[in-house]
Amino acid sequence: MPNNMKKTIVSNTQFMETINLAGITYDSIVDGPHLRTTLFTQGCPHACVGCHNPETWSFENKDVRNIDEIIASILSTSNKAVTFSGGEPFSQASACYKIASTLRNKGFNLWAYSGFSFEELLNGNEHQVNFLKSLDVLVDGRFVLEQRSLTLLYKGSRNQRVIDVQKSLSTNSIVLYPTEKIAKESSVKLFI
Repeated sequence: MPNNMKKTIVSNTQFMETINLAGITYDSIVDGPHLRTTLFTQGCPHACVGCHNPETWSFENKDVRNIDEIIASILSTSNKAVTFSGGEPFSQASACYKIASTLRNKGFNLWAYSGFSFEELLNGNEHQVNFLKSLDVLVDGRFVLEQRSLTLLYKGSRNQRVIDVQKSLSTNSIVLYPTEKIAKESSVKLFI
């Protein structure tokens, strides 16, 4: 799997890790509940037909940024929720994990979208497993155009699952995130 992460020498013994991004939005309301920051990673091996972000497929460098700078920019907002999207965030799992683990320690709610299944990621490399274990929710599975529905909350096609990662890890079985409850709570808050 391509790894577009590069390291830049800072001194003889230190390295500054980077991540290749397609973009960042600091005010998403569609990539999980509440106002969220969404990191769109650059590079995706899935190339799903009908993907709404095909410009993120290429693994060529687009916006290579220092991880510490990304973390600082997220911490400077009032959002306490972050979503990793793409592209395929698990193609840059080491960099995403470093961002996620720092934010998790500061109480952030963390989601990720992946074309890989939960099971594939659990059997992935060390960085993918660590990144997965740092998340609250994973929306997994490739986008399937024939199963597309505009009525689905937080996912694009019916085959995708919105998984409560921590509960799934603790029970050793897939536990779906209660999207219906969140939708009801969110709609009530919007109209008060």
